[in-house]
Amino acid sequence: MKAVIVCVSVSHGNTRRVADTMAQVLGAKVVAPEEADAGELAEADLVGFGSGVFYSRLHPRLTGFVKALPGAQGAGAFVFATSGLPEVPLAPFTRPLVRLLGDKGFEVNGSFSCRALDTWTPFKLVGGINKQRPSAGDLSAARAFAERLRDGGPRP
Repeated sequence: MKAVIVCVSVSHGNTRRVADTMAQVLGAKVVAPEEADAGELAEADLVGFGSGVFYSRLHPRLTGFVKALPGAQGAGAFVFATSGLPEVPLAPFTRPLVRLLGDKGFEVNGSFSCRALDTWTPFKLVGGINKQRPSAGDLSAARAFAERLRDGGPRP
């Protein structure tokens, strides 16, 4: 399986750690949107898209990149995110990007998110929240998610 992960990780490298963990399992290359090669993405069997969460949204560099992509005609994809605050179950952080990818013709095979260090302004005063995240358990869950994608098993 040929896989590529497009990742925006700007604050503490948390999202990149999750991306690298998934990449090991999938044998994937991890690239920033500005480094992504459209031809390589078109040839991939699976493309991951992930970023940290900013004001309850994935990073605009990632969403802008996806908006500019040509149609994918059934290519496999997945979405992942790291965030300081927990997701609201009825409005997951990844949902808007999953919908956008579906509109582009990707077959989204699942999404993953975990908590991560957040030093946004009010949290910065106390040194941030989730100081030990993503934890070994979070990275293990990311690995298991990638294994399910690789093995074609049921997606959470």
